[in-house]
Amino acid sequence: MKKFIETIKNIWSIEDLRNRILTTLLLVLIYRVGSYIALPGIDPNRLAAFAETSSKGILGLFNMFAGGSFSRASIFALGIMPYISASIAIQLLTIAVPYFQKLQKEGESGRKKINQYTRILTVVVTAFQASAYVAYLKQQSGGAIIDAYGSFMFWLSTTVVLTAGTLFVMWLGEKITDKGIGNGTSIIIMVGILARLPESLFQEFVSRTTEGGGGLLMFLIEIAFFILITVGLILLVQGTRKIPVNYAKRIVGNKQFGGVRQFIPLKVNAAGVMPIIFAQAIMFIPATAINFATSSESASGFVRIFSDPTNGYYSLIYCILVIVFTYFYTALIFNPSQMAEEMKRNNGFIPGVKPGQATADYIGAVMDRITLPGAFFLALVGILPGLASALHINAGFASFFGGTSLLIMVGVILDTLQQIESQLLMRHYDGLMSSGRIKGRTTPANV
Repeated sequence: MKKFIETIKNIWSIEDLRNRILTTLLLVLIYRVGSYIALPGIDPNRLAAFAETSSKGILGLFNMFAGGSFSRASIFALGIMPYISASIAIQLLTIAVPYFQKLQKEGESGRKKINQYTRILTVVVTAFQASAYVAYLKQQSGGAIIDAYGSFMFWLSTTVVLTAGTLFVMWLGEKITDKGIGNGTSIIIMVGILARLPESLFQEFVSRTTEGGGGLLMFLIEIAFFILITVGLILLVQGTRKIPVNYAKRIVGNKQFGGVRQFIPLKVNAAGVMPIIFAQAIMFIPATAINFATSSESASGFVRIFSDPTNGYYSLIYCILVIVFTYFYTALIFNPSQMAEEMKRNNGFIPGVKPGQATADYIGAVMDRITLPGAFFLALVGILPGLASALHINAGFASFFGGTSLLIMVGVILDTLQQIESQLLMRHYDGLMSSGRIKGRTTPANV
């Protein structure tokens, strides 16, 4: 405890770090306040039915990323998701399109152009999603739209406000990244998810304590498993395989360059949370399509397989999709040939491996081997909320037993703590940990 208090004092004594933390808290507070401001023309008191329908299926996933703003029909209803979608699309273009590949290699000027394209695409994606959101509001709001607003005026005002809201949230995320601490986009998503935890925890506590028959003991066991799963996720996020790299010794004048050994850290879970998000989106498609196409009894059984997380077939298909997408997304963001080329250019080599293509093949083989256990563990994490629901744990609390919610929370918190620790070590203070270093995520694309 004394060590913890001393660390807090050290953090607070560094003016730059203190200002960054306060700036982050202020911008997050602005975002949370805005998430409760209803859209013009909406009566918040009539949104009960809409909140219930928009918290299920793929809309529930959007609502989670938006911090509940989607179900509250707030000015931030679309949250940061359009920006994330645009960023992922541009990232894929940098892999597939030569023009974007060239921009990526141009350094700071290329990065600015890519950011500009990302913002333009964000506006397009947001305007499209805002129009779809208006149509969904009219169908499911249950009279929450005030009659005084005309149909066209409501569509126009809502589309403009939602687009402006998403751009403002994007701006908040960029300001947190520049002036605050941590990755702004990830922190905004994490705060929205974390805001649901106290209420879900309280509901589970009330549910267990009122049922009697050892309910309190069951609640304590659930908390113990929750902590155990969190520890496992920390190991997954921080897990790396280090490949030794030697650099040739060069003597220029009286100075020696190179001749040292370094390591390439390959992450066990390089794909982050993206495989789970992709798998969830794919699982929602068959059920949605069949609901629109038919309502027969045989079809309803098929729908249950793809919409009930407690179903065994759902878990099996979900696990396969997560494993497949883990390899797919890792292949997209990880380029062993480029790493081998840069190593060769800097006179680096892996002991016992020839430079060039042999090095690329070796790095790729190592990555494939460590991705397999990471993919299986990620698949297990993905189905844990369904298993928790099958054990009659409250649905809200069950969502924190793994899946997207807990993985994002763990990754973002570790990433933020790593930046705080770096600031402390840079100023010759002790780090946050008495032994070892906190290892956060390495790419913002992991969300």
